[in-house]
Amino acid sequence: MTVSDPVVEAVVSTVCRTATEIRQGLIGRRNTVDEANPSGETQVEADVWADDLLADRLSSIDGVGQYASEERSDVLDCGGDPDTETDAYAVAVDPLDGSSNLRSNNSMGTIVGVYDASLPARGDALVAACYVLYGPVTTMVLATEETVTEYELTGGERTIVRRDVTLPDEPVVYGFGGRVPNWTDAFSEYAREIERELKLRYGGAMIGDVNQVLTYGGIFAYPGLESRPEGKLRLQFEGNPIGYIVERAGGRSSDGERSLLAVEPNDVHGRTPLFVGNTDLIDRLEAALE
Repeated sequence: MTVSDPVVEAVVSTVCRTATEIRQGLIGRRNTVDEANPSGETQVEADVWADDLLADRLSSIDGVGQYASEERSDVLDCGGDPDTETDAYAVAVDPLDGSSNLRSNNSMGTIVGVYDASLPARGDALVAACYVLYGPVTTMVLATEETVTEYELTGGERTIVRRDVTLPDEPVVYGFGGRVPNWTDAFSEYAREIERELKLRYGGAMIGDVNQVLTYGGIFAYPGLESRPEGKLRLQFEGNPIGYIVERAGGRSSDGERSLLAVEPNDVHGRTPLFVGNTDLIDRLEAALE
């Protein structure tokens, strides 16, 4: 299955091909480097390597006007203005979501958002988003304006395993990030309710946890904390693409008040509280945080 827009299809095909190399290239790149990323987080060698690989390949695609990554401070100008040229897009990437899991050899992923606007941009400017999950099997979930599809990736190629992916009506799992003593009182009260209803699934890489929600139904949350009300996750690289995928799959996203796709960005590395999952659970969450 190919995407109708040739630029988006080129981006998706490049991510598929590169994902196989990234998975294989994790070996020997588990050590930390001296520099932190623009958000002040410790980088591992694989973070920098995966970013360089994706930047080189995605920025060379005709029709990609900007490349931005969680691992680099500035937006890379690739030629073409997404705001004025109809065939130019901006691509925002989290090269290795959950790279801290390398040390313990647990799952991680790659997140990509394709925006029809210059960065920083609102999530409703997305025309496609995908994530790759490096689990026991390497898979990709791709959302476009038409549908959500899950693929298995091998040898740089993709094979469809699920078409028209939607969240199950009956939620089963939940995963909540942040240290419990640092949760707000309102979120803590909501969490206690959910703990009595659903099964805990939390692995330290958002992609793995969100994939559980997309597979079984439920909710993933990384709330604003007492010490960090703005949240931990980045809107451009994580919040918007994941919100787009979940909403296209029939669920809801929220920053606690509104859809993530409606949040006005203030910086390409700006953070946000993030809540995604079944509609009823997000509705209850927003009511609890009022």
